[in-house]
Amino acid sequence: MWQYEKRLIRPVKVQRPDPAAAMVIMSQLGGPHGELGAATRYLNQRYAMPYGEVAGILTDVGTEELAHVEMVSAILYQLTRNLTVQEIKEKGFDQYFVDHTTGIYPQAASGVPFSVETLASTGDVLADLHEDLAAEQKARMSYDNILRLVDDPDVRDAIKFLREREIVHFQRFGEAKQSQ
Repeated sequence: MWQYEKRLIRPVKVQRPDPAAAMVIMSQLGGPHGELGAATRYLNQRYAMPYGEVAGILTDVGTEELAHVEMVSAILYQLTRNLTVQEIKEKGFDQYFVDHTTGIYPQAASGVPFSVETLASTGDVLADLHEDLAAEQKARMSYDNILRLVDDPDVRDAIKFLREREIVHFQRFGEAKQSQ
């Protein structure tokens, strides 16, 4: 059971809409290395984890990944709210707009919808922890790539925070692996 405080773990205050930035950041919601997949993976792996301390880490990190889903969704919403039809057309947001308007839909930047095919949960302690380490590195890499593409300081601030947390998660999974 969790307590939900109904606030983001870090405030997101994007001032300028930018549908082009939203199209790349979208991958961190529903892409192959995104937050939705990470949360689902860790919260499922914990059930087969025979070590209470590691199950606790999976629960903690999985829950935080849900908070990241909220943050990424807030970024996406703020980048796409109040867009004009001209902005939608000029920034290449029109294909997304046709299907989802400006609703938040989990997909990769390439347009491929979120799929559980990107998840791994084997029930094997070492296999799952290695997968988790790799997942956190891939998420960090995706955030690095987003930082190369996005100039808005408000967006960059939120993305940098999320990137830092992926590094912490990697460290926690590394510690869990060492303890086994």
